[in-house]
Amino acid sequence: MGPADLLTATGVCRSYGERVALRAVRLVVRRGERVALMGPNGSGKSTLLRIAAGRDRPDAGTVTFDGAPMSENDPRVRARVAVVADTPSWYPDLTVRQHLELVAVAHGVEREGIDTALRALRLHAHGGSVPGALSSGQLQSLLLAAALLRPRDLLVLDEPEQRLDPGARRRLAGMVRAEGARGTAVLYATHHRELAGAADRVVLMEDGAVVADGPADEVLATVER
Repeated sequence: MGPADLLTATGVCRSYGERVALRAVRLVVRRGERVALMGPNGSGKSTLLRIAAGRDRPDAGTVTFDGAPMSENDPRVRARVAVVADTPSWYPDLTVRQHLELVAVAHGVEREGIDTALRALRLHAHGGSVPGALSSGQLQSLLLAAALLRPRDLLVLDEPEQRLDPGARRRLAGMVRAEGARGTAVLYATHHRELAGAADRVVLMEDGAVVADGPADEVLATVER
């Protein structure tokens, strides 16, 4: 592990019953690096993200975060890793602003950051709305806003473009680039070439294995449109 490496997965295997989800996967994410996972449904992207975030454990292999074993229960991980998973969740009776206030209090974030997150995700006009009054795209934006509000060295996103319209996807690509510029490592799964193009590297997965890993433009050139 080099001094710039933040997240390292080595020989990671994971099965669910007879279904093999990951086959000896190796992945390195450096500090401030943006890495996109691509591949068909069932290729292992979501499983790898859950393990990378400490939310699942491999059957074999090792995963380290900043040199220590990755675990969701590690206070360092909770304080430094932000996740937008593929299973959205929210409190039905809390407004958008109240959701973000909870995140701010939990992570010691100044309240001014709430307004910044609301504006960045185009939710400033919906701060008083409860989830049931939001569109599916706005709900996805709420999850992204919560992740961007908290302190983070690593941001893990599982198909964050879900339910977003084309304009919102373009803004999301800009946000991914901005995260890297501020020094946050971003590891995300996506099916969209435009969003993958915001990465420094693209890791292509198939049948639980990494079949390509390289600069985004080079790997995307091999992927059918």
